[in-house]
Amino acid sequence: MTDPAISSLIDRAGLDKSKVRQLIGRGLEGADDGELFLEYKQSEVLAFDNGRLKQATYDTSQGFGLRAVKGEAVGYAHASDLSEGALARAAEAVRAVNSGHTGIYADAPGRTNRKLYGDDNPLAAQPFEAKVKLLETMDAYARAKDPRVRQVTASIAATWQVVEILRADGETYRDIRPLVRLNVSVVTGDGDRQESGSYGVGGREGYERFIATNSWQAAVDEALRQSLVNLSAVAAPAGEMDVVLGAGWPGVMLHEAVGHGLEGDFNRKKTSAFAGLMGQQVAAKGVTVIDDGTLSARRGSLSIDDEGTPTSRTVLIEDGILVGYMQDRQNARLMNMKPTGNGRRESHAHVPMPRMTNTAMLAGQHDPAEIIASVKNGLYAVNFGGGQVDITSGKYVFQCTEAYKIENGKVTAPVKGAMLIGNGPTDLHRISMIGNDFALDPGIGTCGKNGQGVPVGVGQPSLRMDRITVGGTA
Repeated sequence: MTDPAISSLIDRAGLDKSKVRQLIGRGLEGADDGELFLEYKQSEVLAFDNGRLKQATYDTSQGFGLRAVKGEAVGYAHASDLSEGALARAAEAVRAVNSGHTGIYADAPGRTNRKLYGDDNPLAAQPFEAKVKLLETMDAYARAKDPRVRQVTASIAATWQVVEILRADGETYRDIRPLVRLNVSVVTGDGDRQESGSYGVGGREGYERFIATNSWQAAVDEALRQSLVNLSAVAAPAGEMDVVLGAGWPGVMLHEAVGHGLEGDFNRKKTSAFAGLMGQQVAAKGVTVIDDGTLSARRGSLSIDDEGTPTSRTVLIEDGILVGYMQDRQNARLMNMKPTGNGRRESHAHVPMPRMTNTAMLAGQHDPAEIIASVKNGLYAVNFGGGQVDITSGKYVFQCTEAYKIENGKVTAPVKGAMLIGNGPTDLHRISMIGNDFALDPGIGTCGKNGQGVPVGVGQPSLRMDRITVGGTA
């Protein structure tokens, strides 16, 4: 069996390239656009829970997806059987969308020599025994740190993905994508009360940086710190108040409440709260939001997207003005815009669509301490858990997993049960102070859309938002 890192996936499957080209041509005959997407992927997950190894999975998968695009219609067929027969059946299936062809075939994506990550397979870099020993050591370290620790869950996960994209015009694109993640969750207790904290790190690289002693100890320490903070938390206040968001991971609220609404498909279909607002003021002055898939080794970064387009740094909102959308090839074509390298899919079994990469709000001029001091009575939200967003209306609800009262300009008691409730497009105008402490998240984000999950990054500086509704338990 040939090595997928150095050989074509077509050669690896023993297929004749000229025959594959003929089948692609037949499937895409009369289409405006389309491609054959080939994928080979290895993945592993090891989880240590409650003092023992609870999960150790390893998986190898491969397959293809053939897509024909005609106007707004998409024909898609996929299979895990990479054979001539399966390709022939797929070609016949996708031809159904090609009647009434316009005669204009979309130009192939441009090319790039940029490499944002290495080709090495992280699954092969460390022996199984060493990975299990690491998780066991993390468990023991957390329990030794504080007698209130009642449960520790630690996990590591990695994928190594090889993709090839073949077009009917003869162009071929290829990318090799590593991805790793380390997570730890700690439950502490005092009497009948128990609280949890969690932390994770990751990116498009090998395990080495994250399993270094100082790195995994820092992750455990942070999860334990959050758990102990929550153990002493009081009931969260409720009502309308000024809210300060912390830097880094709190950008997940921006991702959900604003980012999805700036994806091309929602705006083309006019189902986004931002539809039709290009060139208009959609946020407070000073607010600049970007999506950047070109950051080296970041979780959401890609050298090329899943259509072969090089990723880019796309400015979405500039000084409060809506100036751009995130686009795949189909929606960009239909909207008479350029693809931005945001065509993403979960796997060969999924059709690509506009998706975020690393989405962030850029830094401002205010010192974070100045922002806190400006709030008389409010909430300081440092970490977030789950949330819900309605793309059409922009309404959102987000759970704070770490938050504090702000009283007379000072951070005081930690609170439990705080929820932020609002409307993304409306609340962009309520940003009154932007910090100079921009940070990206530690590499843990996964975004869901239409049943597909892809790795993403988020980031922002500290922010003050005025008159936000806080749901609490006090």
